[in-house]
Amino acid sequence: MPNLQRMCRNGFRGVARGAIPSFTNVNNAAIITGAPPSVHGLSGNYFYNQDTGEEEMMNSSRYLRAPTILAEAASAGRKVGIVTAKEKLRDILSNAAVVHGAIAISSETYKADGVSPGRNPEVERALGLERPEIYSGDASIFVLKAGAELLEKGLSDFLYLSTTDFIQHKFEPEAPEAITFYEALDVQLGRILEAGALVGITADHGMNAKQRPDGSPEVVYLEEVLENFGFPGCRVILPITDPYVLHHGALGSFAIIHVPASHNPEEIARRLRLLNGVTEVYGRDLATLKLELPADRIGDLAVLSGRNVVLGKNPRAHDLKAVSSGLRSHGGRYEEMVPFIFSERLSDDYHSLAQGDTRNFDVFDFTINGLRK
Repeated sequence: MPNLQRMCRNGFRGVARGAIPSFTNVNNAAIITGAPPSVHGLSGNYFYNQDTGEEEMMNSSRYLRAPTILAEAASAGRKVGIVTAKEKLRDILSNAAVVHGAIAISSETYKADGVSPGRNPEVERALGLERPEIYSGDASIFVLKAGAELLEKGLSDFLYLSTTDFIQHKFEPEAPEAITFYEALDVQLGRILEAGALVGITADHGMNAKQRPDGSPEVVYLEEVLENFGFPGCRVILPITDPYVLHHGALGSFAIIHVPASHNPEEIARRLRLLNGVTEVYGRDLATLKLELPADRIGDLAVLSGRNVVLGKNPRAHDLKAVSSGLRSHGGRYEEMVPFIFSERLSDDYHSLAQGDTRNFDVFDFTINGLRK
C-alpha cells in the first residue's frame, strides 16, 4: 500500500478511540456529527423502542438527534459528496445534506443507467461505474472509485466515503484475499491524493476473531443464561443486528437487556459479571455516563464481552451456517481503537491533542483545522 505508506510517512499516523458500542451505525453517525451517541441518538444498528413496544432497525436519519457536518458544509456552499457501500448508511448520513444539494450514492443501489432509487441519476450516469455485489470487497473499492471520480470531474470538493467491512469479517488481515483487497483500495486512495485532496482516515470499529480453536463461534447466549439463573422473561437486544447477516450472523460483543419489573437488575448484573466471557455490565445510569449512550434508547443493562467472545440470544435465534467458516466480529471494548491517519502533518496544537484521548469523530476537525496545508 504505497499511497497509505506515504500518508503515514509524510503526514500523521496514530490511533483514536471510537464510540461504544463499536458498530457501524453508531460510529458513522458519530463521525458525521462530531459527537458521541448520547448526543447524536443512535445506540446501535437495532434497538427496542420503548415508546412503541417494537424492536426496530436504526436505519434512517429520523433517528439522528444532532446536525451533521455534511449538511452544514453543503449549506455553506461546499460541493458535498457522500458515497457509502451500504444503502442503510446513505439514508442515515445524507438526508439533511441532500436538502442543501449534496450528492449521495451507495454502491448497493447504484446504477450507471441512472434508474436506481438514488437521488442523483445524472451523477450516477456521469460516473459510469459498475454496481458491485454488496457481499464483496468490490463494494468498498467502488466507494473510493466513486470518490475519486467525483473529485476528478469537479462534482465534489468535500467528501465522506464509508466502506463496508465484509472482507474484514471474512478474512484474517494477512489472508491473500485481504492483501488483494487492500492493494486495490490503495490504488484508489492514490487517485484521491493525486486530485489534491486533504485526506483523513479513520474507522467505525475494529475487528477480532470470535471463535474457539476449532473455528466454531465462542458465544454466550444471554437469554439461556438468564433463564438458568432464574430470571426468565428478560428481553435481550443485540444492537449489531442489521440486514447484512452474512457478515456476522447478528453476533457481536455488545448487548442490551430489558429487565421485567419482577426481577432486580442489580442482581442480574452481579451474576453476569461473574460469567466467563463477560467483561463489563452497566446499569442504565452508568451506561449513559460511562459509555455515552442515550438513556431512552437503551435498556436496563448494557453487557460487553471479551476479545474472542460474542453475545447471542439463544442457539435457536442464530443461523450459525452464515459464520461456519469462522466468526470475526466487533461491538465491544476490544474493537474500540481505530486508525487515525492524515495526509499532511498536524499543526503543533493538534499534534498535542492527538497524544491524548482522541476520538474517531474528531476526524473532520483534524482534517479541516489541524493540518499543515
